Amino acid sequence: MKQYLDAYISFLSEERGLSSSTTGSYHKDIAGFIDFAEQRGVDEPADVNRTLLSLYLGSLKQKGRAPSTMMRCTVSLRSFFQYLVRRSVIVQDPSIMLETPKPERKIPKALSIEQVDKLLSAPDGSTPHGARDKAMLELLYAAGIRVSELVTLGVHDVNTDMRFVRCTGSSGKERILPISPIAARSVELYLAGMREKLLKAGSEEEGLFLNALGTRLTRQGFWKIIKKHGKEAGITEDITPHTLRHSFAIHMLDNGADLRSVQEMLGHSDISTTQMYQTPKKSMKEVYETHHPRAGN
Repeated sequence: MKQYLDAYISFLSEERGLSSSTTGSYHKDIAGFIDFAEQRGVDEPADVNRTLLSLYLGSLKQKGRAPSTMMRCTVSLRSFFQYLVRRSVIVQDPSIMLETPKPERKIPKALSIEQVDKLLSAPDGSTPHGARDKAMLELLYAAGIRVSELVTLGVHDVNTDMRFVRCTGSSGKERILPISPIAARSVELYLAGMREKLLKAGSEEEGLFLNALGTRLTRQGFWKIIKKHGKEAGITEDITPHTLRHSFAIHMLDNGADLRSVQEMLGHSDISTTQMYQTPKKSMKEVYETHHPRAGN
């Protein structure tokens, strides 16, 4: 099979134009399987079957390989055998019914409620930049919107009287989301006199949140802002622009919000994306010992 592997790698490089890094990954994945197969007396592509491929992936799992590594290896093997079918080296593709390992979904890192309180209290609301930062952080945590949605908000997209924000996702779908009284008040204070101090004279900029140049704040600009206030709040965990969105989702679900409502607020098209925010349920034994009045007797 090794002669076919060399031809396949050349095909990926010369005809498909893949980088040396990518072709190197393909070569490593497929060469590992070829060695595994040869140790079991299989050295011809036509003799490979789905059972042998499954045994190989099982061996990777036993070695503690990450699900992402196994998934990449599965893709590499499928691509290799599809190539062999197209080149008439084999008649049937043994990988066609191969089960793809599911990627491991980890709960995104979030702040505790106490840490969120410290972060939202960090900006000095008496200054234009501080009032802007306070309004942005409060709005992110109140509505769970994406940072890209935050920085594209216009001055008329937040209704502080009715307490809602109107945002548009990357797909172009509009969402109207409720916000907390404190978030509405923070935006109101920013708009009442602080935003105009950031706006340049004669400017017709419609962006809600402005930078020092009087133009719309960028995602990169917000990254620096949240890092700055995280440090001021004494938060040692790494904070990214998505941290408050993750925190919003987890805190909502932990406090009893239903999954469908949180999915709608986050703008997820697939509910499985929202499910990653759910903390693992306690075992029946843990629930019993925690809540049954005589469990400890």
